[in-house]
Amino acid sequence: MLRALLLYLSKAAWAQRLLTRWAVTRRVADRFVAGDTLSDAVRVTRALNAQGLLVTLDHLGEFTTNPDEARQATEDLIRLAETIQAENLQAGISLKLTQLGLALDEGLAQTHLERILQVTEPKGIFVRIDMEDSPWVDATLRLYEAMRARGFSLLGVVIQAYLYRSQGDLQRLAAQQARVRLVKGAYKEPPTIAYPKKQDVDANFDRLTRLLLDAALAAGAPPVSDDGRVPPIPAIATHDENRIAYAQEYARHIGLPRRALEFQMLFGVRRDLQTRLAQDGYPVRVYVPYGTQWYPYFMRRLAERPANVLFFLRALLRG
Repeated sequence: MLRALLLYLSKAAWAQRLLTRWAVTRRVADRFVAGDTLSDAVRVTRALNAQGLLVTLDHLGEFTTNPDEARQATEDLIRLAETIQAENLQAGISLKLTQLGLALDEGLAQTHLERILQVTEPKGIFVRIDMEDSPWVDATLRLYEAMRARGFSLLGVVIQAYLYRSQGDLQRLAAQQARVRLVKGAYKEPPTIAYPKKQDVDANFDRLTRLLLDAALAAGAPPVSDDGRVPPIPAIATHDENRIAYAQEYARHIGLPRRALEFQMLFGVRRDLQTRLAQDGYPVRVYVPYGTQWYPYFMRRLAERPANVLFFLRALLRG
């Protein structure tokens, strides 16, 4: 019930107007967001790199409402790529296709995505297309496969374990040796298309983990690149220690090297676990968002974990 309410609030314009006026909301959001500016993102990335952690940078924004906004988002992402190269950061880029205009026109989003990849590919910078809620899954996979068909190799996509369809999607992607980030899923979906119970999502996450790791082994999964910009084929994105332990044990069972399996986590969540996994020899990549459009992202983080809500409420009571 609480999760459903928070996910509703993440898309409610009235709630955004109200909650973003509260200074405490921004103070708590700062735990999960690097800051408003690219300079903030660079500062946080440098600190994480110094700790042996890799990064994927997300310039926050989704559901642009006109072509000019989508064009500006594209320019911002190109500037991000140029900064990653200029600052020699161990970082890739995550982006959302609705940020590039997918909700306006699929062809517009494809044009913008291709323009970004024409900049990032020669620089050796990896781009991950984030998966959004269910209306955008087919279009996201279409555009991913279209870009791969055009020869862009430093490109990956995300699969969400709570969707019933994800096993079939992952099998198709595995056959293409796609670089996949596996997540549980952070949007509100009806039980007709998504597992409503946590234990079922967890079980499917483990099934998809096996599929992903088996495919990586069969493909002769490469190690992480020397500069940390390009992830191995399997990326397991979770803070759930049981899911992490399952992936570790299965990788050991099939003989997949630690350096060929990457764990990904969110900035500000389970920093202790991030450090421990990195010290154990696993590549660990931290998802670092930045920008002024932080509200929807922040509300989804509250919806994911009760501890985040308690952290927010304690801060609210302290004023």
